[in-house]
This record gives sequence, structure tokens and C-alpha cells, in this order.
Amino acid sequence: MKRKHKRLTFVFIALLLLGSAAALVLTAFEDNIVFFYSPTELAEKSPGPNQRLRIGGLVEDGSVAKPGDGVVTFKITDTASTVPVRYKGILPDLFREGQGVVAEGRMRDGVFQADEVLAKHDENYMPPEVAEAIKKTGQWKGQGDAPGAAQGKSE
Repeated sequence: MKRKHKRLTFVFIALLLLGSAAALVLTAFEDNIVFFYSPTELAEKSPGPNQRLRIGGLVEDGSVAKPGDGVVTFKITDTASTVPVRYKGILPDLFREGQGVVAEGRMRDGVFQADEVLAKHDENYMPPEVAEAIKKTGQWKGQGDAPGAAQGKSE
């Protein structure tokens, strides 16, 4: 084999190994990627039952129920659409009706099964994702264009 052929073979093998490593890394990240949806986007896209996702909006007034055994059911709305949520666990202290919330979990049989529920941290703050989703529906009644930034708050 000529020197030039050996060099080309080495470059080809190196590119093949690099491509394989990149494919493995992307496959590992695929399991950890969590997409954010508003209730309206969730209704339009209908993700698969095993896809992990995050939904955000306002807790609908009058929707919180505690059937027992540590289970809490409530509805998240962006004022245009509503998603029923089921959560088993302890809710954050700041969780209440009419407040911004982000829930992480999976959609199953038309009900969002939440593994984690995050609530806003003071009266003036709404998670930016939630505020943007509400702005898209045209129902935003807050101050300024960037809800978290306009009020001088950050997470």
C-alpha cells in the first residue's frame, strides 16, 4: 500500500469513529430532551405516550381536587385550551389556583401524568415559557414584553 492510501485509510477510519461517537452522544441526549408545550400546542401536536415533556400555564380556578392517597388533580390553561393534570406527591408551597405553573411528565389517555410540578416563586413572577404561551393566545394582561425581565425577577 502506498503512503497516500494509508493516510486516506486512516482519515476514513477516524471520520467513521467520530461519526459513531457523535451518533452515540445524540442517542443518549434524545432520552433526556424535554420539550415545553402550552396547552394549545399540546392539543395541536399530540405527542406520543412515552415522550417526556413539560407543560406550562395557569392553574385553572376551581379545578384543584385531592381525591386522596396523595393524588392531586388540576387543570392547566393558557386561556385558550386546558389540559387535565394528575400528580402524586407534595405540591410546592406556592402552588394555588390562578397562578403560573410548569409540570413535567408524560401524556397518557388524555391526562397529563406529572412527575414534577414547579410553581412560581413570588406574586410578580411568571415562568417566561408560560407567559410567552399566554401571549401567543392574545390573552396576556401583564406588564411589558418580557414577563420575568420586565418585572426585574429571575428564577
